[in-house]
Amino acid sequence: MTRRTTIYDIAKELDITAASVSRALNNNPKISEATRKLVMETAAKMNYKQNKLALALRSGKSFNVGVIVPRIDSNFFASVIRGIEEELYAHQYHVIICQTHEDDKREYENISTLLNAQVDGILMSVSNISSENTSSENDKIIKRALDKNVPVIFFDRKKNIPGVSSVTINDFDVSYLATKHLIQQGCSRIAHFKGNQNIEIFKHRFNGYKQALTDNGIEFNESYVIQTKSTVAEGADAIKTLMKLPQPPDSLFSSGDFAALGAIQQLKSMGMRIPEDFCVIGFGNEPFTDFLELPMSTIDQVPLEMGKMTAKVFLDQINNTGIKNANHVVLTSELNIRKSSSRNIKSK
Repeated sequence: MTRRTTIYDIAKELDITAASVSRALNNNPKISEATRKLVMETAAKMNYKQNKLALALRSGKSFNVGVIVPRIDSNFFASVIRGIEEELYAHQYHVIICQTHEDDKREYENISTLLNAQVDGILMSVSNISSENTSSENDKIIKRALDKNVPVIFFDRKKNIPGVSSVTINDFDVSYLATKHLIQQGCSRIAHFKGNQNIEIFKHRFNGYKQALTDNGIEFNESYVIQTKSTVAEGADAIKTLMKLPQPPDSLFSSGDFAALGAIQQLKSMGMRIPEDFCVIGFGNEPFTDFLELPMSTIDQVPLEMGKMTAKVFLDQINNTGIKNANHVVLTSELNIRKSSSRNIKSK
């Protein structure tokens, strides 16, 4: 049987102490980058495998991180997870992925399971909350994680819980810009598909839309606002309702791309020309938006960057245990103007 390579073998090969090898393998800041690189290269050549169990016992860390998302069959959440994994892998962490399927009770169970699995941190995007009682219970278990010194980082969807950091985008500002763009295209009856207002990001998107109307002298019309889930079917049903109004809207800013797609399909079936008769902007920059026969204007949520930043916030907290203040990072998103909202109006 071939003997396993140890840190003492690497130390002998490089003529340095075993303690220095150990520090280099564990990214200790006391070791220079040159030495760390040399140790890592030598370890790879000698086929050294770190003993994860011994490392966990010695450091008090499991090197596992829980990630909770509403669903993984979403380009946005899949890209966030990719960013998290890419950032954490370099620091020897592994990711355990859980889905809530927008079920707040399952969210509670996921958090409980991850805590029982001794994860070093929980990175999560909150689910829809169906009741105040459930919300209170979920908040309590998050606070329990903090009491156990397990960092909790919200990304995209968040709650305001003391001690919990977050990584979001500038939902209000970019929604304001999207609505202003529609106004600049000559639209004055702008509809909005809003998300669940118990979730902060959807509230910010609605408020950004509403403020842009006010600042540009357009009266807010509550009948133009419908709460939808971001599905093609709900988008189609919502636009049917809106187009039956005595004075139907001439444009739409949707808080989700799929609902916007449903609206476009329904409008086309009704003989409406886009953007000549009706302008549409979605939210999310789903891959299909750029490959439609009529590319859809939408807002890019920078998911890969969000994932990497969420991991960095976690690493900062786990490596600086004395820091208790929450870190709230707001990333800048981008409004992608495409054909579905571009009338190219010439100035009179």
